[in-house]
Amino acid sequence: MQEALFALVLFMYVLSVVYFTKRAYMYMLKKGLKRNVAVYYNRKLIHILAGGVVAFITPYIFTSPLIPLMFALVIAVILYIPHYKSRELSWFQVEDNAYEVNFCIAWGLSLFVVWIVLKNPYYAIIPPLFMSLGDAVTGIVRNAVYGKRTKSWIGNIAMLAVTLTIGCCYTGVHGIIPAMFSTIIEHFEIPPLLDDNVLIAAVSTTSLILCKLFF
Repeated sequence: MQEALFALVLFMYVLSVVYFTKRAYMYMLKKGLKRNVAVYYNRKLIHILAGGVVAFITPYIFTSPLIPLMFALVIAVILYIPHYKSRELSWFQVEDNAYEVNFCIAWGLSLFVVWIVLKNPYYAIIPPLFMSLGDAVTGIVRNAVYGKRTKSWIGNIAMLAVTLTIGCCYTGVHGIIPAMFSTIIEHFEIPPLLDDNVLIAAVSTTSLILCKLFF
């Protein structure tokens, strides 16, 4: 019951982040940023403030990965509904993809799988942090340089600095290979289902488990 209450608090926190980004969106438009630039910045803000913050504190408040997984899947459903109804939340959602839904699913599943296999909650948050912080930094750098969503290696260089720091802090040398593989795979995607969120989660989860078990 206590962990369910924590999950409810985090749920309200995530909703408040989404509300905050709406205000941030209006502010960026007033400052003259193009709509697509403001939307992309907001998506990365949500990555950091929602996905990243929740991942950081998960090992300290949950004793099982089940509630975080359910938490992530519920948010995925909530975010999918506007797409299903063709009434996207314009300040961070776009009509041509639902990658933020993929993000939630990949976040929850990667955390769950690593936690179950390696039995360590601190290892389990590495793939979600790669997605939340590494991918966010990548997008912010690219958006600042090019003013649009694009796949430029300059963003991957910034991402590598973040993923290496996270990987080494939480699991030592075993975090180097997952950090490098995740950074490389982020550059690619296979729309509409295999976006960079899914690929980062899959590659980091697999490589982290293999490194811990066999090296």
